[in-house]
Amino acid sequence: MARAVHALLLAFRDLPQPRVLRVLAQSLALTLLIFVAVGAAIFFAARWALYHWQWLGEVELDMAGILIALALVGASWLLFRAVAIAVVGLFADGIVADVEGRRYPEAARRAVPVSLAKSLRLGLVSVVRLIAVNLVALPLYIPLLFTAIGAPLLAFAINAALLGRDLEAMVLARHPDAPRLARGDRWALGILSAAAFVVPVVNLLAPILGAAMAVHLIHLRNRDHP
Repeated sequence: MARAVHALLLAFRDLPQPRVLRVLAQSLALTLLIFVAVGAAIFFAARWALYHWQWLGEVELDMAGILIALALVGASWLLFRAVAIAVVGLFADGIVADVEGRRYPEAARRAVPVSLAKSLRLGLVSVVRLIAVNLVALPLYIPLLFTAIGAPLLAFAINAALLGRDLEAMVLARHPDAPRLARGDRWALGILSAAAFVVPVVNLLAPILGAAMAVHLIHLRNRDHP
């Protein structure tokens, strides 16, 4: 965990770099655009269906619209991590290359360029894996809802495990011959990244922080264990 905390502190120091800020702005803009476009499409499609089939009166239709909007806001909060990581995956090569070029020049010289198609595939795999694992865990979520804290803890543990794997994959895409992180380091990477996603304001930076942290953690470990 100490090495992961050190990697996180180094990642915070990387944030003011122009290339990292540019990727942050691009990823946030694309993430917001996806949520607005999908949310608007679902909202107006649901309103049209309710009005077209005349299931509700005018007052009930307005109430249904409010409930749909609230449901979309809740779903956006739940899905922000999945969409943000998938979007950052498209720009991950730029982040990783920037951090490596400044901090780990030898690793940067050995790196393999990552194509847009591969970045897109990594992002889609991340989203599908997140949805699939949470669907499998659904029978556990339901009884844990009655414990007040059980369901959030399970969701946090699942997110931490998946985040550690996804962020590691972003870096290893450039270094296919590099050894994988030890399980403890991968868990620490996932836990710190998942924690960043639940802190207001910091959650907007969490995908970029996680990617930079993964770079530091992998190369620091390789430096200690060549």
